[in-house]
Amino acid sequence: MLVIATLFFASQDALTKHLMKTLSAPQIVAVRFFFFALFALLFAGRRIGVKAAFRSQCAWLQIARGLLLSSEIIVFAYAIQFLGLAEMHTLFACFPLLVTALSVPLLQETVGWRRWLAVCCGFLGTLIILRPGSGVFQSAAAIALCAALMFAWYNILTRQVSRHDSLETSLLYVGVFGFLGALVSAPFFWQPMGVAEILWLLFISVTSIIGHLLLIKALMLVPAVILQPFNYFILLWAMLIGFLLYGEVLSPLTLLGAGVVVGSGIFIARREYKQTQPPLP
Repeated sequence: MLVIATLFFASQDALTKHLMKTLSAPQIVAVRFFFFALFALLFAGRRIGVKAAFRSQCAWLQIARGLLLSSEIIVFAYAIQFLGLAEMHTLFACFPLLVTALSVPLLQETVGWRRWLAVCCGFLGTLIILRPGSGVFQSAAAIALCAALMFAWYNILTRQVSRHDSLETSLLYVGVFGFLGALVSAPFFWQPMGVAEILWLLFISVTSIIGHLLLIKALMLVPAVILQPFNYFILLWAMLIGFLLYGEVLSPLTLLGAGVVVGSGIFIARREYKQTQPPLP
């Protein structure tokens, strides 16, 4: 289910890249979050009730999550105008490493030397992808890394609120306040839409809901720490879709850097899984 969800997410990014030729990022994100907010309201209403779902022990953190996620998607959409789909996801793949690094000062979690070594190796892989000073690096890559940092921060906040609030509450706050956050800037960048653009936006919104349903169901069946390595399938889908739709081909050095980043992330996920297991008698 998670692998299929990553296929939907990669497809949405490909369509976002296409729509960014004529529409603005805040406009696209506002429409997406409008439908996602409706989904979150229905989901929470059926499971525990909307009023109960809005009761949060850390409401300000939940609001911050929603605003941060909608802002991150706007930054992501802006960067993908200038980068290839596979190139964007290759850089974005470093966000689990950032989560591990940020969990120490922000969550007071303990990270062992093996995971710190994996984080360093992963950042080395990112440098291989960027190759500063070689002419390969461009300002759009910095924007992509900014999006990765924002998404890592969002994941940190998600860990914090998950200690106090239910899944329904977290989903509802992200949907509602993510929409409100995007709605603030969308009117200033609104562009007229044709029939094709409306249909593509509807497709993105529907597949986003289906993807999140699959993700939620997968998390209900298996702990998140076990599922983490499967999230990297989105990079494979991005490479395939980027090649088929845009003729994108990554250089050998970029592929090497991506392999180092993904390998480091999988190692970290494996170590975190081991940390959750009870000691053998």
